[in-house]
Amino acid sequence: MGRTISRVAVFGLGKVGELVAGILVDSGFHVVGHDHMARPSAGFETHQTDVSDGAAVRSALTSVDAVISCLPYHLNIAIAEAAGDTGVHYFDLTEDVPTTNRVVDLAKRRPDTAFVPQCGLAPGLIGIIGASMAKKFDTVRSIELKVGALPQNPTGLLGYSVTWSAEGVINEYLNDAEVLRGGKRQMVPAMSEGERVVLGGIELEAALTSGGLGTMCQTYEGQVQRLDYKTLRYPGHFHQMRFLLDELSLRDQREMVGQMIVRSKPPVNDDIVYLHAAVEGVKQGQPFRENYVRGYTPMDIGGQRWRAISWTTAASAVAVVELVADGRIAQSGFIRQEDIDFVDLCDTKAGGRFAHEGDIG
Repeated sequence: MGRTISRVAVFGLGKVGELVAGILVDSGFHVVGHDHMARPSAGFETHQTDVSDGAAVRSALTSVDAVISCLPYHLNIAIAEAAGDTGVHYFDLTEDVPTTNRVVDLAKRRPDTAFVPQCGLAPGLIGIIGASMAKKFDTVRSIELKVGALPQNPTGLLGYSVTWSAEGVINEYLNDAEVLRGGKRQMVPAMSEGERVVLGGIELEAALTSGGLGTMCQTYEGQVQRLDYKTLRYPGHFHQMRFLLDELSLRDQREMVGQMIVRSKPPVNDDIVYLHAAVEGVKQGQPFRENYVRGYTPMDIGGQRWRAISWTTAASAVAVVELVADGRIAQSGFIRQEDIDFVDLCDTKAGGRFAHEGDIG
């Protein structure tokens, strides 16, 4: 059986979008890229498109089977609504809860179309890994998920560099985090419940942040006693951020704080993405804790060196598109990341990178 998706529109050809498009091409898709700037040397078909022009977006989608939005989170709803109106499959990288809630509503209106948001790292890959681990347990008591996108060689008190969206990072730190406690959904303050973590001999710290679980709390409510997502940072980072946001009263100045961090902690090429998933419960009749730990570093793809945060996000997203296109997961309705099996993801061309990279012992 042939693929049900052959032509894919990619909106937003920035840090990750360009690589998403490149990996889609490598995985056998015809790509049509759209950006507010002209990209004549991208290596695939591109158009300069104003995403605020609803008619232009809908016109762009009439010639494709699917669209993946790599735009800032606040622009995703417009693309999702256009996908709903034109009946093309929709994917995005968002961690924004209101955006996902709108996508859920759109999926109900277009049950013949696949709506697959949250195809990044967190939510996304880390949830796929955690849920796949949990399926192998007789009963599950807790699922703990952690991700950190960090410089390999940190400097300063923050020990950080902005390799992802500064806007998204600030939202993670300030918006309340959804968790399961006692099997029930709760909202708790971000940057709380700090803990020490050691991965591959590297000491880190972790604290709750918003958005990383996607729909998992709703999925596992009443089935799992404890479920949470924490962001990994080098020791002392969260103390400094609380000083900046609380002591200096900058919680209401999100844009300014984001600009400050980008200026003081610009991107680096030698980054690393840490993933840590842990599941506790009963496995084969015995109490057990299973850990999955990886540290992904930059990779050469298409003759270019890509940061770890870029290729891990892009490869995970494209792998999900492959799974839908090949009929290996549902091809209609709202698709949760936790419904995707990690083994299946690693069996795609894009996702195969995760099966061979990142081992830190």
